[in-house]
Amino acid sequence: MPKRRTPKRPVRPTRGKALPGAGLPASTLPPDQRLGAALERQDAAAVAFALRNDHVIVPLLPVEGPPQVRVFRRGEADKYMLLLFSAPQHYAAMTPQEPEHRVLAYDGATLRDFLEQNIGVLEAVWFDVAGPHAMQAEPQDVLDALRLPRD
Repeated sequence: MPKRRTPKRPVRPTRGKALPGAGLPASTLPPDQRLGAALERQDAAAVAFALRNDHVIVPLLPVEGPPQVRVFRRGEADKYMLLLFSAPQHYAAMTPQEPEHRVLAYDGATLRDFLEQNIGVLEAVWFDVAGPHAMQAEPQDVLDALRLPRD
């Protein structure tokens, strides 16, 4: 019986807008155009706009050294899920038992770079998975949206 090949774990980020423990950047969009508002409306086009023109919260592994994006896997699945958040508190709500919630804010270009490097090992992208307005997207759809010009 052939051995099941484990996919390569996604690479660590190359750059981010904030370091763990530092203040996250302020949004550059009006409240009704931010990621959280787009998720509340379940509006895929507005989510894409927010990703291209603002920032998204990316969870990090709780490790020493350079920051590494935290990805998740369902059981023994071959691929990973990238979980993104509209605010750090939504990530904390997903993992309330953890004492520390390290995050970075990725702008559209940084998220696009990460997806381009790791598209082959991702099965899904989830936004605010713990709610209250979760959405799921195909990694390629998110990447295609990020390749469009900024609005």
